[in-house]
Amino acid sequence: MKRPIPCRECRRPVLWTTTEAGKRLAVDPNPNPAGNTAVWRDGTGAVRSRRPSDELPLTGWERLHMPHVATCPARTEQLALPVGVTSLDAHRRKKRQ
Repeated sequence: MKRPIPCRECRRPVLWTTTEAGKRLAVDPNPNPAGNTAVWRDGTGAVRSRRPSDELPLTGWERLHMPHVATCPARTEQLALPVGVTSLDAHRRKKRQ
């Protein structure tokens, strides 16, 4: 695989891939069985990624990786609510049940 580069936010190494839709996606460089992104190198040497499904499961040349957005500590810090702000998630869940 290509050499990982540091994340701009947390400075951890990330591997940039190109999705089937042509978008760029950062993944953690080491395979992770808990991941949800299949990563492989195509015939031109480009690192590609896709989301495996029941119809198109993981193939022998692909490895599961975790998207970096799910593990970036800087990202999780940004998602914390400011002091004095209440999350409505619990209220919304209660209404649906």
